[in-house]
Amino acid sequence: MDGLGADSGLSDESLLAGLGAGDRRAAQAFVRRFERRVFGLALTVVGDPALAEDIAQEALTRAWRHAEAYDPRRGSVATWLLTITRNLGVDALRLRRSDPRAPDDVIDLVDAGEPAERGPAEAAVTSDERAAVRAALKTLPPDQRRALVLSAFHGRTAREIAELESIPLGTAKTRIRAGLIRLRGVMAPEGTIR
Repeated sequence: MDGLGADSGLSDESLLAGLGAGDRRAAQAFVRRFERRVFGLALTVVGDPALAEDIAQEALTRAWRHAEAYDPRRGSVATWLLTITRNLGVDALRLRRSDPRAPDDVIDLVDAGEPAERGPAEAAVTSDERAAVRAALKTLPPDQRRALVLSAFHGRTAREIAELESIPLGTAKTRIRAGLIRLRGVMAPEGTIR
């Protein structure tokens, strides 16, 4: 196996088997063959080069640790490795998005992020708008309020809300939609939501 490289005549499957068996040259060739694609996908998913490097390294490490689990009937080595990479990237984004505050702490969420450079008139209008949003959110049933806060303020998807709340996906979607409709109905007469 002298001169193994990314351009070697060995198949992806052969390099993966060598990687899993601890063959140093096969491992180097495997990494050279896939490192750019793995890093590129990680960067596309997370948008942060440093985090993408960590994800790419972890994906290649998992390929090494789980090489024996690869099943060629389910797809190519590249597809298997890129799926690992994508899943790690999505997991990293979920960890970044997690917010330790409870969904019912709406007042903190609505009050966050006041720009310091606003003048007194703009600050008063913004304060009134936030008060209206807080009041409108308090009129929602707790399940709708939680779903709406998780979606709008925490950036959670309906699927993630379903998992967090231990409810069916359709129920999570219904709660979000019903909450939005009800919130719009409460605030539209005041002209706050257009």
